[in-house]
Amino acid sequence: MNIYDIAKRSGFSIATVSRVLNGSPNVSPKTRGKILDVIRREDYTPNVFARGLGLNTMRMVGILCTDVSDTYYAKAVSLVENCLRQKGFDALLCCTGSGVDRKKKYLDVLLAKRVDAVLLIGSAFQEDTDNSHIASAAQQVPVMIINGLVELPNTYCVLCDEGTAAYENISLLCDMGCRRILYLYDVLTYSGCVKIEGYKKALTDWKITPDPLLMLRVPKSIEGAKAAVEKLLSNAVEFDAVMASEDLLAVGALKALTAREMRVPVIGFNNSVIAEACTPSLTSVDNRLETLCPTAVDLLVRLLSGEEIPKKVMVPAQLVERDTLHIAT
Repeated sequence: MNIYDIAKRSGFSIATVSRVLNGSPNVSPKTRGKILDVIRREDYTPNVFARGLGLNTMRMVGILCTDVSDTYYAKAVSLVENCLRQKGFDALLCCTGSGVDRKKKYLDVLLAKRVDAVLLIGSAFQEDTDNSHIASAAQQVPVMIINGLVELPNTYCVLCDEGTAAYENISLLCDMGCRRILYLYDVLTYSGCVKIEGYKKALTDWKITPDPLLMLRVPKSIEGAKAAVEKLLSNAVEFDAVMASEDLLAVGALKALTAREMRVPVIGFNNSVIAEACTPSLTSVDNRLETLCPTAVDLLVRLLSGEEIPKKVMVPAQLVERDTLHIAT
């Protein structure tokens, strides 16, 4: 038995059960009685590593990301670790790669270390078919996801509204007179899918039929994106603007265009350091990691303290305009 089972059998939230276990006064006598009845009936005894802050905890949060060498993930890990430290928590980091087997393995490793919660960074942790490993982990500890969405019990998400950002970017380009907008992406995670949906919806609302030739999946590298765009140009596929799901891909497109002395508007995503460092400087969507990470940590600590928190928090994106937006052909 664990706290998840007690919550399920009593009909109350995990946070409410946690408040009862912590002796919080912010629970009605009737609710407290019902939960205690279930605890007695199931002979449930919280172990010494119980997750409520009022009990004896490890004060440790496990962090999973797919690739810490990625600038986006590296920045997120740094922000999360710093926020946890300020709250009096230590962090254990595991880099899983993209394979689901390794994700499961490292999730088990963190749970074996008796972490108080697990924090997943990025939408790559939402699998197409089976998220049972996340569901299983959430039966033992709270799971918080930054910029990803998995809707399961005891799982909470803080994410940027990237779908709306993609829609607004394409609408902006259409308003500037662009009609054949190339979209580059690398993976079809939750984040990748909502961006594509925003791209298609904006074109449809502007009475433009999306062209499959202009929705191009490319390798996640500058050279991979550059080669893919060069191939399009060699095949005489016309486009008058570019949006990419990541800055890395947008820079690859810029290199291909620059080699042919072509100048069209280009927009990236993530507002990474390479957006400022490249020439011309890249217009990019800031998906607000500086807001997402502290918000996720704050909510997680509140949850561990026995408070109710929202299952999903959505933060609006912000377009950072640089040289590549209003660029002359």
